[in-house]
Amino acid sequence: MRLWNRRRFLETATGALAAHLARGQSQRPPNFILLFADDLGYGDLGCYGSQVNATPRIDRMAAEGIRFTHSYVPTPFCAPSRGSLLTGRYPFRHGVVYNPAPDGGVNDVALAAAEITLAEQLKPRGYRSVCLGKWHLGHTPPHLPRTQGFDEYYGILYSNDLRPVQLVHNERVTAYPVAQGNLTRDYTERALAFLENNRANPFFLYLPHAMPHKPLAASEDFYRPGGAARDLYASVMRELDWSVGQILDRVESLGLTRDTLVVFVSDNGAWYGGSTGGLRGMKGRVWEGGIRVPMIARWPGRIPGGRVSPALTGVIDWFPTCSARAGVPLPQGRLIDGKDLTPLLTGAASGSPHQAIFAMAGAELRAMRSGPWKLIAAPRGRRTW
Repeated sequence: MRLWNRRRFLETATGALAAHLARGQSQRPPNFILLFADDLGYGDLGCYGSQVNATPRIDRMAAEGIRFTHSYVPTPFCAPSRGSLLTGRYPFRHGVVYNPAPDGGVNDVALAAAEITLAEQLKPRGYRSVCLGKWHLGHTPPHLPRTQGFDEYYGILYSNDLRPVQLVHNERVTAYPVAQGNLTRDYTERALAFLENNRANPFFLYLPHAMPHKPLAASEDFYRPGGAARDLYASVMRELDWSVGQILDRVESLGLTRDTLVVFVSDNGAWYGGSTGGLRGMKGRVWEGGIRVPMIARWPGRIPGGRVSPALTGVIDWFPTCSARAGVPLPQGRLIDGKDLTPLLTGAASGSPHQAIFAMAGAELRAMRSGPWKLIAAPRGRRTW
């Protein structure tokens, strides 16, 4: 009798263990949301010291996750930083070292087809991916977002000050001219619809906002007229903050909060009207004000809240971090410059995974940050600043 009970216990336990392992193997990978602001400076958010802009939802996101104080983009310009965010590679590797510009005749700068974006990296795991907003990695047919792994695209293919300013859905122009005051709301509403439609499968939402890049524009619900230029900037920031809140609320209402990593970061430092938070330089310069950006990550249950990290990090790190969390090995045969931030996010480590972080201006390597030190090289042919 005792032998029979023991055998039955072992059979039951073995069955339970097998079922548990099967559930673990079939469990869907996490969702990823990358919110990429345009020209938002280090000092433009309340949680980074702004006394001008009201950003309560982004501040709350930081309080519920981790806020990085020494995060960098690899260039003080728009397009190269986007290439690095999506590939985990420095611009001199992925090839986009300048901004494509249709009205300037710069039509041959684009992310190479051989580059692997995060959307392509995640596709074998069953992810649905969408890009909503500013692409700026090529505006000619061979280089549009759906050639780089995204299932859908909607937005302006480059900066909102380059002509023609057209809204494109997939490969078709759907609006020209564009009422730019509606862009933040439009992108947000489409993002919410994407979340609703993809709640049952893993998803990657990439939302590169147009704002606060100039020309600044906010919808009627957020615009507060005033005599100072900063009033319009503050209106734009208020709507951007609303957008982040809407997305976080929808993730929660869908019951996906603990399954979703949300990241908020900027593509470079502040331009005129924005704040560098007292850092030297601005957009277009490799001083801290041009390349150090606010970066926040939130993942309740995975990232302990209320943490501030001074570790040296960068936008290049999200490709390997998301790949690791999705259980996708890094591509073979190419160097990935980014590092997996998981130990930093979870609190298992506090130091930087990088010995150094590098920055370029055009095709030239111009800056290096390592520990407390920063090296800046003068432009070629110039002896002084």
